Amino acid sequence: MAHIDYYFSTLSPFTYLAGMRLEDIAAKHGADITYKPLDVIALFARTGGVAPKDRHPSRMEYRFQELERARKKTGLPLTLKPAHWPTNPAPSSYAIIAAQNAGGGDLGKLTHSFLRACWAEEKDIADDQLIRDALTEAGFDAGLADSGLLSGAETYAQNLEEAVANGAFGSPFYIVDSGQRFWGHDRLDDLDRHLAGEL
Repeated sequence: MAHIDYYFSTLSPFTYLAGMRLEDIAAKHGADITYKPLDVIALFARTGGVAPKDRHPSRMEYRFQELERARKKTGLPLTLKPAHWPTNPAPSSYAIIAAQNAGGGDLGKLTHSFLRACWAEEKDIADDQLIRDALTEAGFDAGLADSGLLSGAETYAQNLEEAVANGAFGSPFYIVDSGQRFWGHDRLDDLDRHLAGEL
């Protein structure tokens, strides 16, 4: 069985635009996924990237064009400048980590609900009630929003270190146990073909 380490930020619009395709691809090939939310701004700083606020205007203009094209291609609703972005991604990330440790629910649904809340629903994903509601709707105990804080913080930091050590430098980033790395929602077709033995 193939394994995919999935490095991502709950603030990333490109991660949102991946939708649930990773989960569909993993199910198709019988692969399992380890969700590894991390601080993508810290990842940029560690791997030669630049935070959006510090990028040259030309790069930001291109980013908006790419987001608009991706919105049209995926059919997902997207607000280019959401009301609550950036916000603190740690609470939603801790919830995903706690939910993964607890098991019993749908991690893909939980992760996408945070991304959708930010990029399509104009909601603050650092809001405690939003996090509790998302946990419940994905089949997890809402109490994980509280109980997972300490272990979540430790794992969140570890995920960043792992990402740097394993060659990840953006979000979403997929690393298969074969050693192949795929960066971006627009590389999911390549991941699919790799798992099929075609790439």
